[in-house]
Formats: sequence, C-alpha cells, structure tokens
Amino acid sequence: MRILLTGATGFIGTALSRTLINQGHGVYAWVRNMDKARTVLDARIHCFTQLQEMPGLACDAVINLAGEPIVDKRWTASRKQLLFSSRVDLTYKLAEFISTLDIKPKVILSGSAIGYYGSQPADVTLDEDSDVVEGFPHTLCADWESAAMSMASETCRVCLLRTGVVLDTGGGALARMLAPFKLGLGGPVASGQQIMSWIHRQDWINAVLFLLSHHELAGPFNLVSPNPVSNQTFTRALSQALHRPAIFRVPCFALKLALGEAAELLCEGQRVVPKKLLDAGFQFEFSYIDQAFENILKSR
Repeated sequence: MRILLTGATGFIGTALSRTLINQGHGVYAWVRNMDKARTVLDARIHCFTQLQEMPGLACDAVINLAGEPIVDKRWTASRKQLLFSSRVDLTYKLAEFISTLDIKPKVILSGSAIGYYGSQPADVTLDEDSDVVEGFPHTLCADWESAAMSMASETCRVCLLRTGVVLDTGGGALARMLAPFKLGLGGPVASGQQIMSWIHRQDWINAVLFLLSHHELAGPFNLVSPNPVSNQTFTRALSQALHRPAIFRVPCFALKLALGEAAELLCEGQRVVPKKLLDAGFQFEFSYIDQAFENILKSR
C-alpha cells in the first residue's frame, strides 16, 4: 500500500512508520521539520514538507497522527489555539488536499484521544458509545474527529483512534516517569484513585494494522488495554518492575500550580475499554499492566 502518514516523527509515529516500511508498504511522511525527519526516520520513507510535493499525488491509505503534545505546558489561550490548529486545522487541510486527488484513499485512520469522554468517575466504564463530560479535552477531540469524518464517503471509510496512555521506551509518559522512579523518587499522583487507560505501543501498532486490513470497520475505536488500572496500581506495578520504592506522592495542587487547567489530565481520569476492537476479534499481546512493564523494561 501507499500510505500517507502525518506525525511520523513522534513517539508513536516513528515506531509505526518503521513497522510499515518493514512490511513492504510505501510510506510518505508529511513533516514540519525535514532535518528531524531525516534523523529519526528510515531512509526508505519519502518525506516532504508540502502535501503537493507527495510523489505521484495518490495514496491507498492515510494515517493522521499529527498534533502538539497536550500535557507538556499550561493551557493558556495561545496554547489551546496551538493544540487546536495542530490537530483540527491540520486535519481539515489534509481533507482539502485529498479532495483534489484523482485517486483517493480507501481508508483514513485519524488520531483522537480518550479525552473525548472527559474526566469521569472511577466506577464508570466507558466504551465507544458512552456519554461524555463537556470540557476542553472533549471539545478538542470532538472537533478533531469531526474534521476527520469530513473525509468519509461511500468509497472511503474513516476510523477514529481514541488513544489512551501509550507505553514503551523512547518517549511518551513512561519516559518522563522512569528517571524519578529509578531513583526511588516516584509515587502516586494526587489521590492515586483516578483511572489510567493505557496501551502498550506494540498493541497500538497492531491495532492500527488490524484496522487497516479489516475493510468492514469504521468509526471510533478505543485504543486502550482491556484492563485499565488506578494510578496507584500503575505506580505499584512500575516500582515493582524496577525494584524501587514509590512513596513520594505528587499532590494535585502542585501539578495545578505547574500546569494549570492541563493538570486535569493527570489528576483525573476515565475507565475506558476497547469494546469495538474486541468485538471485531482483535487480540492484545499485553492486556495487563505488569505484563506490559515486564516486556518494556526487559527490552530496555
């Protein structure tokens, strides 16, 4: 397949692009920084900074993963606008480009997040049809998904990738946690009772490949493990895997001082399950958090 990929140089995109190219697909990456792309991506990947530079101006599939990191900085008005433009505006720009192609893709997989559901109580289990809680995370994800769905047609299906906390080496949330935990300075966040819906990066990649190849599937899919855990359980599993104590609790007020409104993503959570993936027959390699950490830290 000829696959147009955005977000190729990110934590998930680099691993996915490597898998796709090794499987024999042609990967065409729309990137912002050509120097970074040449440094982190396989030389067999065709990179360009303008969509009109795409060789052949045609593709069989699009995987849209672009977006600025959401929890790295305070959600000021300008930061919110950047988060919006790097997701929603970029996706509409992608849709405009695809509308001009003589040969259009048959499938589009577009990024989203479980923030779509908003922060919810720990005892509420959420699948793809669950009610949402209004707020900035939901609005951002809903508008992002709406932009992606504008590309759906009778000949092109769209799958929305509602992604949880992706775990692996080399980046993402786990990379920020490892240093303090290895020093014995890790611990629960806030109450520790908030639910973390997570997924091993390899399972995320496998789910994307599954959605690419199952032509009957469309709509939203929760890309999370079948077994979400509390932050307390997550912390305990990581500390045990590293053979380190984890007694230094991070209070929510400290996170709010540092991140403001964005602290919601750390202090609160949601119990999300991958109902549609499981119903379609997808099988996870890493369903449990201790199993995931054993694999990740062993490979490290």
